[in-house]
Amino acid sequence: MALLEVEDMVLSFSGLEVIRKLGFSVETGTIASLIGPNGAGKTSVFNCLTGFYRPDSGQITFNKRSIRRLKPHKITQAGMARTFQNLRLFKSMTVLENVMSGMHCRTSVGAMGAVFHTQSQRREEELIRLVSEECLSFVGLLDKKDRHAGNLPYGDQRRVEWARALATKPKLLLLDEPAAGLNHDEKQELIELILHIRNELGITILLIEHDMGLVMKVSEKITVIDYGKKIAEGSAEEVQNNPKVIEAYLGSEDEAL
Repeated sequence: MALLEVEDMVLSFSGLEVIRKLGFSVETGTIASLIGPNGAGKTSVFNCLTGFYRPDSGQITFNKRSIRRLKPHKITQAGMARTFQNLRLFKSMTVLENVMSGMHCRTSVGAMGAVFHTQSQRREEELIRLVSEECLSFVGLLDKKDRHAGNLPYGDQRRVEWARALATKPKLLLLDEPAAGLNHDEKQELIELILHIRNELGITILLIEHDMGLVMKVSEKITVIDYGKKIAEGSAEEVQNNPKVIEAYLGSEDEAL
């Protein structure tokens, strides 16, 4: 069963189409990848899925509900979380505080409860802390919860962002170039973490990634786009051997001449 379905999605800026009648789906419980050359429109797709951009036309259905016109925080509440290519942490806050900030979409106590520090507010605050610590433990950072996020190594900062996304309790996790800036050992740990999130937490994953070794190791389905249009889709082996994909990444013989 498809958790996410995109149909005939079109996005343009100043008359220039950056996504052209794009369609693909992500099945529940799978790990899928969206790949393509630089400038293919991958991050624009993620921005449409998460409400940062509004497509000109087409349909986006998540968990059997249209989300095309929803704002980002409503999409997060619906169960879709994302990380970003460029880290977006509160670097002067602690690791734990960063993760706790991700749970705002699941809170129910209003401003009055926070002002008067009511019993229900205290209970909710404790629950947020416990869930955030569980997420940090899951990504291997619980022992660093009291450190300032900005003082962590880059790879650990990536994990903080993952923990914050997990704290929103997503059904679908979107990862925008999660291996960017990581060394070889960190990439191997990343592969294990991606599989662990799917296998242990049951979270469906869709990722954008330029590291083809990582993509081929974790993906059960790969969608390839070029200039905003889907040019191939299938398993890792099918995509690797597709002439259109090879041409998109390497160029044609005529272009080489």
